[in-house]
Amino acid sequence: MLQIPVDFPGTLYRKARIGSNHLRRILQSVIDKRREDMACGLASSDQDLLSYLLCNVDGRENPLTDNDIKDNIMLLLMAGHDTSVVTVTFLLRYLALNQHCYRQVLQEQLNITRDKGGSLLQWNDLQKMKYTWNAAQETLRLNPPVGGSWRKAIVDISYGGFTIPKGWKLQWTPNSTNKDSKYFPDPEKFDPARFEGSGPVPYTFVPFGGGPRMCPGNEFARMVILVFLHNVVKLFEWDLVDVNEKVIVDPFPAPVNGQPINLRLQSLK
Repeated sequence: MLQIPVDFPGTLYRKARIGSNHLRRILQSVIDKRREDMACGLASSDQDLLSYLLCNVDGRENPLTDNDIKDNIMLLLMAGHDTSVVTVTFLLRYLALNQHCYRQVLQEQLNITRDKGGSLLQWNDLQKMKYTWNAAQETLRLNPPVGGSWRKAIVDISYGGFTIPKGWKLQWTPNSTNKDSKYFPDPEKFDPARFEGSGPVPYTFVPFGGGPRMCPGNEFARMVILVFLHNVVKLFEWDLVDVNEKVIVDPFPAPVNGQPINLRLQSLK
């Protein structure tokens, strides 16, 4: 997505196309097999994501093409995985650097565990993790995994004294939007309290985008992050080996040395 789209041997763009085509061939065989199974009654229309995509339509009531289905699956498997990893990495960092926030997250998770009596997490338990999700959202605000995306102007747009003609492509970036001091005072400070109550003004916090084309994986990411953190804070406490470790972006933000930590068994029960 971030390379010049020249299909020349040896470039990252060529390697990405080769890898993408290989995955698409595998997915096509999976799609063909699922169609056969559904026709024979061996698979249902609500069995999983693949069945759902095969049985539903787009906004114009047209069935999704096989390429559309493969695009959706690849986006969920790849972008959903990498972006969640980035968020969890930086969330562990911010909690290590802000012990009062860590203690609040820990207490919230211990309360949920105590109330459940040791049974596995359910969907309604995630709704109780309000402070934990506030901390995750503040992490997404400070270090959005995706640096931006592209949109196409469907009408002429006037913005900031400039005219953007219909049909032009625009790139939006959450980094600048999420750190606008007009909406987030002291924008570089880690402060989960920003998300209490009704939270930020609409379209000022956009790690998942916004509007009708908002990232469809936002709830999936929320579930992954909360379940991971629930289990980690119950079992461990940690501190950073290097509190001044630099961050690079290639193409996702990441600590340059992989963020090594000192991990200990949880002592506060």
